Amino acid sequence: MNPLQVHDLVISVLEDMKAVDITIIDVKGQNSLTDEMVIASGTSSRHLSALADDLVKKAKEAGVPPLGVEGKNGSDWVLVDLNDVIVHLMLPRARAFYNLEKLWSASEAQREKS
Repeated sequence: MNPLQVHDLVISVLEDMKAVDITIIDVKGQNSLTDEMVIASGTSSRHLSALADDLVKKAKEAGVPPLGVEGKNGSDWVLVDLNDVIVHLMLPRARAFYNLEKLWSASEAQREKS
């Protein structure tokens, strides 16, 4: 699958599984790890786990085995690495605390000044 197809798969799974506040951050050219980050909230640790499980299952079925999954059982932040897209699934309190959206926008602003 190409990166756009992986993106579409991720968004489709997250929407189908009722993830909340899905945010897409294009990081292509900003780091060597991935082209895109997707951040989404779940309503509970169980919901995060279900989101991650379904995403991993659908990705494998589409021929995109995840490079890794971190933080599942009872965590407030689960990361699914699909190479071209890294997915951060977070409870709202963790998302507010870590504020990845602001971190990456600040990183971009700093790069523009350089």
